Amino acid sequence: MTKTVHHWIGGRTVEGTSGNWGPVTDPATGAVTTRVALASAAEVDAAVAAAREAYTSWGTSSLAQRTAVLFRYRALLDARRDDLAALITAEHGKVHSDALGEVARGLEIVELACGITTELKGELSTQVSNRVDVAAIRQPLGVVAGITPFNFPAMVPMWMFPLAIACGNTFVLKPSEKDPSAANLLAELAAEAGLPAGVLNVLHGDRVAVDALLEHPDVAAVSFVGSTPIARHIHATASANGKRVQALGGAKNHMLVLPDADLDAAADAAVSAAYGSAGERCMAISAVVAVGAIGDDLVQRIRERAEKITIGPGTDPASEMGPLITRAHRDKVASYVTGAAAQGSEVVLDGTGHTVEGYEDGHWIGLSLLDHVPTDADAYRDEIFGPVLCVLRAETYEEGLAIVNASPFGNGTAVFTRDGGAARRFQMEVQAGMVGVNVPIPVPVGYHSFGGWKDSLFGDHHIYGRDGVHFYTRGKVVTTRWPDPADAPAGVDLGFPRNH
Repeated sequence: MTKTVHHWIGGRTVEGTSGNWGPVTDPATGAVTTRVALASAAEVDAAVAAAREAYTSWGTSSLAQRTAVLFRYRALLDARRDDLAALITAEHGKVHSDALGEVARGLEIVELACGITTELKGELSTQVSNRVDVAAIRQPLGVVAGITPFNFPAMVPMWMFPLAIACGNTFVLKPSEKDPSAANLLAELAAEAGLPAGVLNVLHGDRVAVDALLEHPDVAAVSFVGSTPIARHIHATASANGKRVQALGGAKNHMLVLPDADLDAAADAAVSAAYGSAGERCMAISAVVAVGAIGDDLVQRIRERAEKITIGPGTDPASEMGPLITRAHRDKVASYVTGAAAQGSEVVLDGTGHTVEGYEDGHWIGLSLLDHVPTDADAYRDEIFGPVLCVLRAETYEEGLAIVNASPFGNGTAVFTRDGGAARRFQMEVQAGMVGVNVPIPVPVGYHSFGGWKDSLFGDHHIYGRDGVHFYTRGKVVTTRWPDPADAPAGVDLGFPRNH
């Protein structure tokens, strides 16, 4: 162990005082390389207090001041892309190119925040009544918190705090304790860009810290991305404490492949979307529904491609897929494959015995492919969050659509077809928040919003985009009347106000 990660509170590193520490592992070697401070409730209070104090000036700062900081921040992030990506690879395990992609997608939201002036433009209606004008404006909430997952330690925080602080809020970020270092670098670069102390705070911890944030009277809103059970807990607890909540949960993303689809393109997409980042993506394709007689051909093409994927440490440029985040998670993912045949699936590829020479203690697992998967099998029902792809069969479009819509999750989905009418019908009839047409991972660009339906979202707002701006602000309507000095006194009128 060579490194300790502390909190970032009030614009500086603050050593943990709880006495509780969490291990951070290099997934490629299995070695514990770092320890991270786990916050107590008192440390949560300190972080929120720093954010509350900073809000007194940041909340009334000009848009010009905020965007000047954000433009400088964007430039610093761009210059330090490789450093951020290296931290992600070291603690998460994903390959360097994938980590760079994560940073790039986070930068999109920083760029959106740089243009916050247009997003916060109000509305004005003049002369709605005699010398009466009505204006609608949006104002910040105060102190807001973000609780983010291990699979995107830089991107998901950047989906939250840049927009929140651009809108005038101050922020307390609680990243995953499994890969905490990227969050600290994000905060340090923000300070270097001129962000005032206390506007962005990073608090490391486990459930103690999470529950303290959810219950804290000075936290006005909570953003969360993670599993459905935790999202449900976040939503219920924070809402019960009077907070605004957006809680993005789990997923079981389906790809419907129609008989007229380009099967080579569909197989390429299925492999890329199922096994990229070792399947540790909430937008990963984890279920392919093959319609009609194409199933055997499609499965064979997926298998041929999957067998050629190079698995190794994320620092090796030849690696296309890295290890899983922890040994425990690796074992859990493997259990879905080892138990698949007993539950009626055909195991086409079994990656559970995969190892990497020279890295035998890493959290390795190969690519697994299951065919003819029953809808009541654990591998289909659960969010595995690993490189396991399930293939289901359907005779017709209607049967395939029914399979997709019967899932309790509704995060992302895709259809592969050459038929524009079928594609349009799918995008209107499927019950999911994000839909791809011949696009396997339909993550929206930054100026649209990201979010699912059903058990993939708790709360009313999707994340980033216009929904993000609305989540981090609240509306106010101002009605004004400036009577002419020559007007006669209006007099007392107890009747209901009328426009005239």
